Amino acid sequence: MGRGGRTSKLTTGQEWLVDASGCSPGLLKDAAALAALFEELIVLLDLKVVGQPQWHVFPEPGGITGLTLLAESHLAIHTFPEHGFAALNVYCCRPRTRPDFESVLAKRLGAASCEVRELKRGVMA
Repeated sequence: MGRGGRTSKLTTGQEWLVDASGCSPGLLKDAAALAALFEELIVLLDLKVVGQPQWHVFPEPGGITGLTLLAESHLAIHTFPEHGFAALNVYCCRPRTRPDFESVLAKRLGAASCEVRELKRGVMA
């Protein structure tokens, strides 16, 4: 229980779930383009990569799943070129300023629109 007998939530991080639509199918099949997207987010958010990013390229229509382990948690993406869609997940264990996902994904993947949901992660203290 917190002060006054109330339960409080200890924030242990934040997570962004980003649904990008209207993306270029060619870019959604391009592991180098997705790696450049991750690199830009790593720099923007001042993240530290642990180990090597992992990429799995599926057979045609050729979506890609990518994961980068971070000291702060992880970046993950799954692409659906046949639908022009990418699902991006960014989790940080410390608060960060929200990047302009709309601009970054428009530039890197040709996204026409993005839905960004932000979750405050934590435990009851």
